[in-house]
Amino acid sequence: MVALNGSLNHSTSFLYWSFRWWWIELLSLFFTMLEWGVIVGFGGRRLRQPIVVVLGHVDHGKTTLLDKIRKTAIAVREAGGMTQHIGASLVPADVIESIAEPLRKVVPVKLVIPGLLFIDTPGHELFSNLRRRGGSVADFAILVVDVMEGPQPQTFEALELLKSRRTPFIVAANKIDRIPGWRPNPDTPFIFSFQKQSVMVREELERRVYDIVGRLYEAGIPSELFTRIKDYTKKVAVVPISARTGEGIAELLAILAGLTQQYMRDRLMYAEGPAKGVVLEVKEQHGLGAVVDAIIYDGVIRVGDAIVLAGKNGPVVTNVKALLMPRPLEEIRAREAKFMFVDEVVAAAGVRIAAQGLDDVLAGSPLYVVGDSDYSKYVEMVKEEVGGIVIRTESIGVVVKADTLGTLEAIVEALRRKGVPVRVADVGHVSRGDVIDAGVTAKIDKYLGVILAFNVKMLPEAEEEALKSGVKVFSSNIIYKLLEEYEEWVKKEKSGERVRALEALIRPGKLRIIPGYVFRRSDPAIVGVEVLGGIVKPGYPVMSSTGRPLGRIMAIKDRDRSLTEAKVGAAVAISIQGKILVGRHVNEGDIMYTDVPAEHASKLVTEFRDMISLDELMVLKEIVEVKYNTGDRSYLTPLLKIRRELEKPK
Repeated sequence: MVALNGSLNHSTSFLYWSFRWWWIELLSLFFTMLEWGVIVGFGGRRLRQPIVVVLGHVDHGKTTLLDKIRKTAIAVREAGGMTQHIGASLVPADVIESIAEPLRKVVPVKLVIPGLLFIDTPGHELFSNLRRRGGSVADFAILVVDVMEGPQPQTFEALELLKSRRTPFIVAANKIDRIPGWRPNPDTPFIFSFQKQSVMVREELERRVYDIVGRLYEAGIPSELFTRIKDYTKKVAVVPISARTGEGIAELLAILAGLTQQYMRDRLMYAEGPAKGVVLEVKEQHGLGAVVDAIIYDGVIRVGDAIVLAGKNGPVVTNVKALLMPRPLEEIRAREAKFMFVDEVVAAAGVRIAAQGLDDVLAGSPLYVVGDSDYSKYVEMVKEEVGGIVIRTESIGVVVKADTLGTLEAIVEALRRKGVPVRVADVGHVSRGDVIDAGVTAKIDKYLGVILAFNVKMLPEAEEEALKSGVKVFSSNIIYKLLEEYEEWVKKEKSGERVRALEALIRPGKLRIIPGYVFRRSDPAIVGVEVLGGIVKPGYPVMSSTGRPLGRIMAIKDRDRSLTEAKVGAAVAISIQGKILVGRHVNEGDIMYTDVPAEHASKLVTEFRDMISLDELMVLKEIVEVKYNTGDRSYLTPLLKIRRELEKPK
């Protein structure tokens, strides 16, 4: 086996297993699933196509993969073609079968699902909008990871989103064509292309794949190279691909189709009746006014239907004026894309909806077709659903503003997992009221008195109020960066506070008066000292080795240079202001200590133990013992704490 840390073991047996035993086993696994579906027919009920979303770190190849799947589907359109909807591309079953042809020559069966509907505007923010009660609109996800770089910050953000939405996924280990020495075989299944590579290239690929497996394991995700998986319900499949050359696309589509068909048949049942959907975007279209692009994940929507959506000021109830679809194979994001008016749309599909009153609809909003039911039921459903996301309380917490309900929900959920309370969470630009809310919290807890703004602007009056009140505002259009910047600020501020709190304490220091270096005996006494341990600073009180107070250090000098501190090993001159007379209270060669108060000693050994050295701790023990021996029982507690600390195993 190959270790999770990426080291190679028994590579030869791996190659033999992968392309001898595995060939029969994988085909048997996939096509047993498919044959079962054909024989049982899922109870004779129609299936809708699974909705698949693509996630991953920036530049790891999400868009390239979607474009490759789309172009490959177009290239084999004689087998069934490909249909595009708003924000989605449907790759029909017969196209998938054609692409995966080399993998199933032994068992020529048909898929039962109509195809796979890919959401073709990749990104975490879009995925956040694909939300519905109890999880995600997406049935499955592809997590794209650059095989050369491995998992990156956005990879782990995607993992957190997938976990929170309970969305099953597979990993596409992309860019295998960039492995040094790799010989590309365009549009070839991975297993065949892999066989054509040198042993050195195979081993390098294996090492990189298992580096990904190891990183995912550390994140709590058990995964494995797809050729080794016997039970796909227990491990996430890692499929090596090249989105540029098309290598591995056949396996990727085959596994997607097989897994969704086998393990998600209950969720894929086609449901007649009023449509349910989610709003991806709200936009203006010439001649139609405000329109929404939506994904319909269940049921049917028709022109004239009454629909209920979430708006900025509450639920919006309106009637569908028009349904629009791009013409076949049109690039829907292109400005010149042409649309067709249709009378109805059946799930699962993307559609552009025109209706009155859509101006205030929120992206990420649920969409319900009322049907024959009382619309008030759906109004309450929308209120309840949005009410679980939008927050306005009087409690202490951060203020969160986002551009859509989906991203707002994702950010609030991430903050909850991190234990960060939320005072306000709403959709829209940052207002003066938001700054005032944050300011109220800041007076009690400055770390929570902040604003987290995702992909929204600050209104002018909000900027003015923030400048006046000093409220900290974090802004980003990437969720993980927004949260990361906030966490780093908190960490930095708290670290700074600890440093300042430590600076306010008298720290332990041990000094010896150097014989022959008494420059003034009193008022103030000036002597040369060697720092034997700990640290000394101007302002620190000092005492003799018997605990007698001697005065306070006024200055520390190294020749003509004034110092702010002197550490162990330093030889410096110090001036001591107080009731000290060298020759009577202390003598040349005597030991002096900093006079650490009992309260300071306790804090040093408890609150700041990680910020003081073992050397300081040892000196502190001597100081506390000296003070305790003078009869000052307030040093008993710090003495016991120091002894326990020193007794801990190294």
